Amino acid sequence: MIYNPAHLLPAIEIEIGTSQPVYAVIWLHGLGADGHDFVPIVKELNIPSGVSIRFVFPHAPERPVSINNGYIMRAWYDIHAADIGWQQDEAGIRASQKAIDQMIEREIERGISSRNIFLAGFSQGGAMALHVGLRQTMPLAGIIALSCYLPLAEMLNSEASIVNASIPILMMHGIHDPIVPLALAMYSKEKLLSAKYSLEWHQYPMAHSVCAEEIDDISRWLQGKLAR
Repeated sequence: MIYNPAHLLPAIEIEIGTSQPVYAVIWLHGLGADGHDFVPIVKELNIPSGVSIRFVFPHAPERPVSINNGYIMRAWYDIHAADIGWQQDEAGIRASQKAIDQMIEREIERGISSRNIFLAGFSQGGAMALHVGLRQTMPLAGIIALSCYLPLAEMLNSEASIVNASIPILMMHGIHDPIVPLALAMYSKEKLLSAKYSLEWHQYPMAHSVCAEEIDDISRWLQGKLAR
């Protein structure tokens, strides 16, 4: 099902379970993809029967992307250079933060406790999941951050929300990633650990992608949180 209220990002929704969803996962795609990109992962997560959960896969806005010669594509923010940690598009990041916050508010309005809402994402989407989740003023269930980094890292200490100071974070990365270098992800990891966040880290012998072992680890982590 696709919904697109005037004030919200368009998104694909998949519901599992026979009753009103108790949990929600808002899953953010990477640069140039769209919400369809991670829809197939739902079946692979092996969500237990009896758990009612809604997966929401928003489509990022379309915008010109500098590193791709201004080509218009779906992106959560602009990328100015191959060194993605340099000259970050703060305005674009902040605008997408507001749009994702609205998606969270939408799930709360539909009866899901904020404490049962997860943010997940890959690459740019993972960066946004970290950025939004750590600043969200309502307590969330957790963050799944795949093949990404912490944007605007130097601003985290002054902007982090105290209500999500203990939010569980699952961060995963490929050791051969040519797009988001492992060193940048490791820097982000250490930044989060130094800020005392609860972070589980995994790395895999892959490039900028997703592997079967990683999906198994996501499934285990998520099911552990659903069983609380």
